[in-house]
Amino acid sequence: MNESSESNSSQGTSGAPVPLPHIPIITSVSCCLILSVVYVASLYVWNTKHNRDHPTTVKRRFFSVSVVMLIAPLFVYKFSSPELLERVTFAELLGLRLQGLFPAIVIPCLLTILLFLGPLCVQMQNESLKVFADPDYWIGSFKNILWIRNHVMAPLSEEFVFRACMMPLILQSFSPLTSVFITPLFFGTAHIHHIGERLSLGMELKTAIVISCFQLTYTTIFGFYSAFLFARTGHFVAPFLVHAFCNHMGLPDVQDLWQQHLVRRILLIICYFIGFIAWIILLPIATQPSLYSNNLYWNT
Repeated sequence: MNESSESNSSQGTSGAPVPLPHIPIITSVSCCLILSVVYVASLYVWNTKHNRDHPTTVKRRFFSVSVVMLIAPLFVYKFSSPELLERVTFAELLGLRLQGLFPAIVIPCLLTILLFLGPLCVQMQNESLKVFADPDYWIGSFKNILWIRNHVMAPLSEEFVFRACMMPLILQSFSPLTSVFITPLFFGTAHIHHIGERLSLGMELKTAIVISCFQLTYTTIFGFYSAFLFARTGHFVAPFLVHAFCNHMGLPDVQDLWQQHLVRRILLIICYFIGFIAWIILLPIATQPSLYSNNLYWNT
């Protein structure tokens, strides 16, 4: 018996039992693989001499991924079980719904802020957080196309394609927990294309491979978290906002931490551990599907 037939039972938005019907594994995985290739290929369809950060390149890629965002839902609609599409709206299948929207906006963000408690405390003592209270910072940011790419367009397009469109398909072939560990593999490997970009900038092959493997690792780990949020909340907005926040924070600046005085450094390291441990403890509590009126993707 397939894994999904045992574990993929849930409820529809009306509260009536709505099991997620099974679709063949080869179908769901093939669709996700095609979407991954199409997403990455859309970044390179333009013949340009400029690098990835040039405004011309960025604008063209904005257009390309926007087209992919229009195509991706067609895969979900075409290959999802007709029975499922009769029981829930297509928008709900993509995580676009009003029920539980406010908790989906607030709770995952607060949970992720807790995960970054250490880095945020470092920024607080450096007084670098004050810049966010300055309206000029936000005005300048929304005029900066690279800021828009990193904090709006990249999270929006990646989460829509790799979560909102891939997860509904994978969830019809695997259990929710298994799905959480499958879809990030597509997301992580989609970032391998950066090897070619680094080589074109003159970076040595070995260095480009090491950096890309490191990027593959942390994007895959983030993908687990993002897919978990989508499956547990049933909302697209949750992984989208968390992705944008994580892009803003970046990887923790350990060098900045080590430049602190000894006592302050110890206190900040404690903040790192407290935030991480509290995040682990609160993760299953703060993502209870009932908080988000999610009775489709995760059994409770």
